[in-house]
Amino acid sequence: MLKDRRDELITLLPGIMVCVVIALAATFLSEHYGGPQLLYALLIGLSFHFLITHPGIRNGVDFCGRTVLRCGVALLGARITVDQISGLGIQTAIVVTMALVATIGFGMLMAHWLKRPAAEGLLSGGAVAICGASAALAISSVLPQSRENERFTLLVVVGVTVMSTMAMVIYPFTALLMALAPQSAGIFLGGTIHDVAQVVAAGMMLGPQAGDTATVVKLFRVILLMPVVMIIVIAYRHDPGVALSNERVALIPGFLLVFIVLVLLASVGMIQPPLAKLAGETSRGFLVCAIAASGIKTSFEDLVKLGWQPVSMLVAETLFIAGLVLAAVLVFGLGGT
Repeated sequence: MLKDRRDELITLLPGIMVCVVIALAATFLSEHYGGPQLLYALLIGLSFHFLITHPGIRNGVDFCGRTVLRCGVALLGARITVDQISGLGIQTAIVVTMALVATIGFGMLMAHWLKRPAAEGLLSGGAVAICGASAALAISSVLPQSRENERFTLLVVVGVTVMSTMAMVIYPFTALLMALAPQSAGIFLGGTIHDVAQVVAAGMMLGPQAGDTATVVKLFRVILLMPVVMIIVIAYRHDPGVALSNERVALIPGFLLVFIVLVLLASVGMIQPPLAKLAGETSRGFLVCAIAASGIKTSFEDLVKLGWQPVSMLVAETLFIAGLVLAAVLVFGLGGT
């Protein structure tokens, strides 16, 4: 048994090391030259697509793209507590939840209009509505697996990362032009920008109060990833593309159970801030490795084959949730507008 495990690890190691090196390179570029870490990892991974044909590399890359990804999503739970969620207020929580549901529904409607698979609308809508690349990868991992879905996932990751970076720059100026109060601006930023890092950066541009509010609202969106993925698992449970061979698909995937447990532990104070910070950094590292693996598995040629329709879906969904949340902030006076 031990020998089999060792042999399996040796088989996986070359591909894992390639993903780790790409993740380290992406981190270096992000820290020293600015820019989104996940996008760097994806672009570098795409440039190493030729490695996927090497039999000694593929197994490790697949491992990073699936198992390491799920570990990264699970660890997000250590950053979230029930107190943070309850501190939002019931009205804000309802608005953010309804905006998320409406955006996913709008994504599926867009997919229907453009004659694309419903799973693509679900994936793109979920990525825009919840937490960008992390949500895209988590949702993709429980959807029917196909080559086209892999290509679409990569396009979604690229698209939401780019749009999240643009929103980080544009949305704070929008809040200033609209003369939003700090808390109102925080709700707008946290409820619309795709990636956690960009939310924090955008919020801090408007001051600590806006930054703290934006972060908590964003973390509330992150915690909604769990029920969304659970619903998708139930909906696609009997799909032949999800069930591999004769394996039974779990009603609640293991990584989501870990996510829930970590949220509960953090809520009762069993996860101290230094440990929560470590879990968050580890989660980020795992997700960067998973993105690198996804990049290696996909070529630019594959992305181009998807056409203009998926891009238009992402843009429309981004504008939809931004308009919806901003309207709710203004109409209901969320945050003391």
